[in-house]
Amino acid sequence: MQFSDLKLIKALVLALDKKGYTSPTPIQQQAIPHILAGADIFGCAQTGTGKTAAFALPILQMLDAKKQAGKPKTIKALILAPTRELALQISQNFLAYGNNLGISHTTVFGGVSQLAQTTALKKGVDVLVATPGRLLDLMNQGFIKLNTVEYFVLDEADRMLDMGFINDIKKVITKLPAKRQTLFFSATAAPQIMKLANTILQNPVSVSVTPISSTASLVKQSVYYVKKENKKLLLKHVLKNNNIEHALVFTRTKHGADKVAKELNSNGISAEAIHGNKSQNARERALKGFKNRTIRILVATDIASRGIDVDKLSHVINFEIPEQAETYVHRIGRTGRAGSSGIALSFCAQEELNYLKDINKLINQKIDVSSHPYS
Repeated sequence: MQFSDLKLIKALVLALDKKGYTSPTPIQQQAIPHILAGADIFGCAQTGTGKTAAFALPILQMLDAKKQAGKPKTIKALILAPTRELALQISQNFLAYGNNLGISHTTVFGGVSQLAQTTALKKGVDVLVATPGRLLDLMNQGFIKLNTVEYFVLDEADRMLDMGFINDIKKVITKLPAKRQTLFFSATAAPQIMKLANTILQNPVSVSVTPISSTASLVKQSVYYVKKENKKLLLKHVLKNNNIEHALVFTRTKHGADKVAKELNSNGISAEAIHGNKSQNARERALKGFKNRTIRILVATDIASRGIDVDKLSHVINFEIPEQAETYVHRIGRTGRAGSSGIALSFCAQEELNYLKDINKLINQKIDVSSHPYS
């Protein structure tokens, strides 16, 4: 199947061709026709499945059909995302896909001055991508009104709930028009997710691909059993001996991310840490450096990792095993994307064995064990 088979307009197909995309992913094949037909959607899809395009493309097409020359721009589409990185990634996709349509958009998120954001809002925008906190703040200040929203997207709803945004989401929903199209995406269909979905969706169509229990088939997974105090030595060994040119390294804590990045730099390995305590500018610089490969290693916490989408990322390294098995699936899903292969390496200390056991149970496979000098 080609994108043109989904009845997308020529301008969108050309934009996709320019990015090298010709065949839609399963979530795009399932969701786009229903969204264009006006249905609410409950989408269960993990990161790396192409779900941003699954909602961005039909929204852009529907907005293009409703363009009215000379009319003031009002917010017609609202996309709510849990982190600033993901919000920026979504915004970049809207820019790339809608480059020839003349549909304006802006992104609002916390951690930076609001001046540039409010300036853009005053000019009028068609599409608003936002994180919950800054959105509510600007609504309270009178910069944003949601009474003209026709399309509402709640992306990564599971992460929203994990981060404690449920009350913020409810406040936003009360300000939306009752008559709207709502697109709800989550990596899981846990009971609390379904409860939220049932309160905001009207007769939704369910689309589901790559359930949370699965890991990318193109990702080769290995585990290294190692003492906690030897993990730094093992990381340097792995980076040196496996000829790894580019890797995303995960830690559980912000302090841990800083320590790992500092240790790598002291050994001549270019690295940056990215986490919630870093300023937005610092996070954007680190992510830009990682994407253009001036930075070899990006060390991230899980909250900061949402929205990190790097082409042809070869390796993900779990310096620390995550406490939640589902988080492991999200982490390694950063590689092996869009048909590329990838490698996921995990360092497991004695005190993390139960976490690994839960992961093996969730993904229904035993991860291969690798030998090393520091076991």
